[in-house]
Amino acid sequence: MSYQLYRNTTVGNTLQESLDELIQYGQITPALAVKVLLQFDKSINQALSSKVKFCDNVWTFMLNDVEFREVQEVAKVDKVKIVACDGK
Repeated sequence: MSYQLYRNTTVGNTLQESLDELIQYGQITPALAVKVLLQFDKSINQALSSKVKFCDNVWTFMLNDVEFREVQEVAKVDKVKIVACDGK
């Protein structure tokens, strides 16, 4: 079973709104919408498990093919590791 907490993100909410609209217009069934949401839960959890880690109040993000932009400047890198912790 996958956690459903990512349904409350912008992408999760937008997906749910889109599915509700498709149901309302009769383009998909409620059962199909549930299957889509379950697949979303599974996919987002799987993707983030290899890209984000949280341990002892420290977040670690592993990113690939990153662009940093500042006004006119762009720096491209293959991999970035971001480590963030609570500032308390």
